[in-house]
Amino acid sequence: MQVDYHKRFSHHLGREMEFKTYGHAGRPVLVFPTSNGRFYQYEDSGGVNALADRINAGEIRLWTADGIDGESFFSNGHDLAARIARHESYFRYINDELLPEILAAGGGLPILSGCSMGAFHASNFLFRFPDRAAGVIALSGVYSTRHFFGDVLDGQIYFNSPVNYLAGMPEGDLLNRIRSRRLFFCCGQGAWEEQMIEDTRHLEAVLREKSIPAWVDFWGPDASHDWPWWHKQIAYFFGKWLEA
Repeated sequence: MQVDYHKRFSHHLGREMEFKTYGHAGRPVLVFPTSNGRFYQYEDSGGVNALADRINAGEIRLWTADGIDGESFFSNGHDLAARIARHESYFRYINDELLPEILAAGGGLPILSGCSMGAFHASNFLFRFPDRAAGVIALSGVYSTRHFFGDVLDGQIYFNSPVNYLAGMPEGDLLNRIRSRRLFFCCGQGAWEEQMIEDTRHLEAVLREKSIPAWVDFWGPDASHDWPWWHKQIAYFFGKWLEA
């Protein structure tokens, strides 16, 4: 497998950001890390190995993004506006600096993916910028900012809480573009998945209300919030995407 390490200065974030790529060809897949995770987490946790056959066959090429959750959603700072502003800078980094490099490498619009907090980021980005991705495969995500900012929905916090802004989104081009994307959401029903089950069911209801087609799946009571189950889900849903 071809593996490459990259380091670039981000003008939006004001510091170096790192990422890795896996594979030589195929549909690009942009992977966001779990909470406070780094660009190497997906490899270290076995996610790359779960997709190795697809990568080696040239069906997909992974791009594993770095994260800054400790400066935004998981920061201990009391200035909520500053925390969400830092996240907005991160999304500008993804949109303006990392995605152009992914698109220039070929293979079409990327699939966005991630587990846990990575699922939140991948889904939130897709819903906000549907023209920039082909779709999303999100595993065990939360989809509300209440887990990070409580009941506050002021300013940009609202526009980063998918179950809220999707529910309030008017009919129009943005909603139609979201409807045209391929959306996969999965959550286990085992240990440590309680919040994710609640949020995934809430998201499912909002998607249905807004007539947004999506595959929403709940795996059984043994499927816990952990990498061994995510490996199985990763292989399964990428198979469904590629075999369609």
